[in-house]
Amino acid sequence: MGDPLVDQAFRDGRVPEGITKDFLNESRDGSAIAAIAFIFAASSIIVIIRLLSRGFMVKLLGFDDALAALSLLLYAPFVGLCIKLIQIGSGRHYEYIQHVMTMPVVEQSEVLDFVAHLIYTTSLLVCRISGLAFYHRLCSQHNRFMIAIRVTAGVLVAGYLPQMCLIIFHCLPVTALWPYDWQPGVEKYSCLAWGIVYSVNSVISLFCDFLLFGIPIAMLRMLRMQRKQKIQLACILLPGILVIAISSARLALVIQGQWEPDMSWAYNPMLIVEVAEIGATLIALSIPGIKPVFDRFILRKDISGSTDRAYYQNGSGNSGGGSRGHRDTKLRSLRNTHTGLDSQENINGPVSNVERMHKDDISLSSGDGIVVRTEFELAVRQDVDGRQKGARVRESAL
Repeated sequence: MGDPLVDQAFRDGRVPEGITKDFLNESRDGSAIAAIAFIFAASSIIVIIRLLSRGFMVKLLGFDDALAALSLLLYAPFVGLCIKLIQIGSGRHYEYIQHVMTMPVVEQSEVLDFVAHLIYTTSLLVCRISGLAFYHRLCSQHNRFMIAIRVTAGVLVAGYLPQMCLIIFHCLPVTALWPYDWQPGVEKYSCLAWGIVYSVNSVISLFCDFLLFGIPIAMLRMLRMQRKQKIQLACILLPGILVIAISSARLALVIQGQWEPDMSWAYNPMLIVEVAEIGATLIALSIPGIKPVFDRFILRKDISGSTDRAYYQNGSGNSGGGSRGHRDTKLRSLRNTHTGLDSQENINGPVSNVERMHKDDISLSSGDGIVVRTEFELAVRQDVDGRQKGARVRESAL
């Protein structure tokens, strides 16, 4: 079935010779809209499950969860704008835009693209910051990781500012239009090429993804645990590698969209990739949060505790005493590392104190979505007067 707008353009004599109706009627709009809707639905479901899991099962919503919810709220209007851009013909052949779309519709597509990419860039930033907030919660006792997370946050914000400035000030005087060279009034503006702006933004975005998802790789390298458990943890922390691949694909499509003759034909795939980039980032950062749901309803595990263990040696006890308050502080420090990312601790104290903190450790670690279970193996030495002295601690992490 032909496009009535194409028929109207031929009747009005707006289509030059050599361009056929069949060519102008070619469209990938339906498949593009279906792909975008599916990606948005899947990522929304994952984020909602994460929020429900954290809010009702773990009962511990954090700042990272709030940022993920905000990112989803920004994601929704971006998806809506992408679908609208496809529906009005922005992803059809370049000749369709030039000869079939009316000038008001062409200008509408330029304004919608301008607004959509402001929202896209902001949504990605919020999503990435939510990931850093999650890593911050995991590594709050590890100074080097804390420094890395703060530096990465600074780089993300520093990258966001030029991205926004390039979009807002792509033309002087400032306009939401991105006029083609055949568009009336183009002489009023001095504009950067669309492909230049989005290529630079794509490179910045790709670099930010490398930084963001490089943090869990470093975390895993520092963990001392059995290979099987490390692989399981990697499956939870490292789906973000897929986001890097998606960002690379976006860069390739932007280059194709600017420097190939039929530049607009790559626009629909680029919108799909942009929707997938935000969606995959949300999913990758939400997987740890939905793990309690998976454990409880799929694996039928009790998320409050388990006998599964993966061991690493965390330290050995020194002889000597210490106040109870001092011992409790060290145990809390060990507990808050969640995945064994803290420095080595030497812990002294009675068996009862250690066992009590062991139970707390299981409970709080489960609250992170990454269920971390610890058991303390005590090597208690007896003093001459019968006092317990020294404790070796072994912590396990999953």
